[in-house]
Amino acid sequence: MALTEFLIKYITDFISQGGYAIIAVLMALESMVAPVPSEAVMPFAGFLISEGRFTFELVILASTIGSITGSLISYYAGAYGGRPFIERFGKYFFLDLHDLELTERFFKRYGEGTIFVSRFIPVIRHLISIPAGIGRMNILKFSLYTLIGAALWNAFLAYVGYSLRNNWQEVLKYTEVLDIIVIAVIASVLAFFVYKHLKNGKKTTK
Repeated sequence: MALTEFLIKYITDFISQGGYAIIAVLMALESMVAPVPSEAVMPFAGFLISEGRFTFELVILASTIGSITGSLISYYAGAYGGRPFIERFGKYFFLDLHDLELTERFFKRYGEGTIFVSRFIPVIRHLISIPAGIGRMNILKFSLYTLIGAALWNAFLAYVGYSLRNNWQEVLKYTEVLDIIVIAVIASVLAFFVYKHLKNGKKTTK
């Protein structure tokens, strides 16, 4: 079995065994500061939709509930803990202060509409709820923008997975190329985390 096929089987089996609840949990983590990208969850949920093990409606419902739950937790962490809380405890949640500062500037520059737009932007979507909480953005607006943005993004990724699975025989023709891409991505992610760890280590020793 090729590496790509093995990973797909492993991840889809994991999500299938956990059911809709695991999708909600993973997407809640994704909407906070945990390194769980939606791109590594929702397409595989789409695979399971194609196989008849999940339904599209419940996948979107579970993932969106998870997204808004995680976003609200981050919002209130910002609202009641403020920046000092994030600076003190953020490292335990894999929070990079540089990324938070970038997100704060993004939020201040483009306003409340960024809550919707940020669902489609890597890194920003993990952190945008914190400056929204620090700025005490209207909670109803925050929840509505998050709900719509998350539902659309989650639905798009699930549909991508669904379409890939339905055309899997065509995809398999390029298995070797996919394996190379997967290995390159894994190596890049590992290198990134090593770099971040070393970078943060140097900061703490200064």
